[in-house]
Amino acid sequence: MEWLELILRLRRRTDNGTRDPHKALLLLYAIGQLQRVGHKNIRYRDAESLLNGMLKEFGPPRPAGAAYPFHHLASDGLWEVATGSGGACPSADGAVMLAEDVHGRLPPAFAHDLLAEPALLAQIVRLLLDTNFESGLHADVCAAAGLMPELARTAAVAPYGKGDLPRTERDPILRQKILLAYDCRCAFCGFEGWIGTTVIGLEAARLRWWAFDGQDDPTNCVCLCTLHHKLLDKGVLGLSPLGRIMVSRQFVGTTETSRRLVTDLAGRAFHPPQPGFAGPDTRNIAWHGRQVFRGPALA
Repeated sequence: MEWLELILRLRRRTDNGTRDPHKALLLLYAIGQLQRVGHKNIRYRDAESLLNGMLKEFGPPRPAGAAYPFHHLASDGLWEVATGSGGACPSADGAVMLAEDVHGRLPPAFAHDLLAEPALLAQIVRLLLDTNFESGLHADVCAAAGLMPELARTAAVAPYGKGDLPRTERDPILRQKILLAYDCRCAFCGFEGWIGTTVIGLEAARLRWWAFDGQDDPTNCVCLCTLHHKLLDKGVLGLSPLGRIMVSRQFVGTTETSRRLVTDLAGRAFHPPQPGFAGPDTRNIAWHGRQVFRGPALA
């Protein structure tokens, strides 16, 4: 359990549920490299562009650069970093790290245990995913880090100490509750679909992520089609405090279908739940706006 404990102790800003997945993304990338090429040094100059891309895609709306985790992760006992000449990494300044040819690697004992125990590697990956990202993004994060997609489907790590691990007691009938509240229609586009008596293409989408104390509750969830759920989690779509749909100006779609399904949603009122059912709490809407939505919004 030593490595799992260190993962849980990763220094992460938690004030007001602030997202800070920089170290987690570096570790996932390093584990992906370990699986593909073995235990080798990772030069900052070789990893910078890819890590910055991962941070931009999966980090908060205003992520720090790759130099931040590459330098600071060493303080957590899960990473080693040095200059090309073998000295200590002088700072988290990317230009300095390039000039000094800084490289990093997983500690040898950590790398050995990960390679020797596939179950431990899978648990470490799942723990990093569960404590930093909404479940709908797990497969995408694994793909970006070069990890096998099945690792995103590893069973959640069983708790070994009260409060030590992310919560696992999810509501097994949350989707049914949200479908009922929204009359089996997407709250953004109105889509509904059935095969016989089975609803298809509709999901319960959280505003405040589970890893950041988001509840399986109607005040934190909306019913969305699969497309709009993914775009909500990626920060392309959001909700304003007045219940209007927001579309990020960063979204690019050149076809008529993209315009109709995404950009035309900007400024529309979202479809609220049926009378008698609770709607999204403004605090959860605000959290998503701060931590996930990639503003500014289209007018």
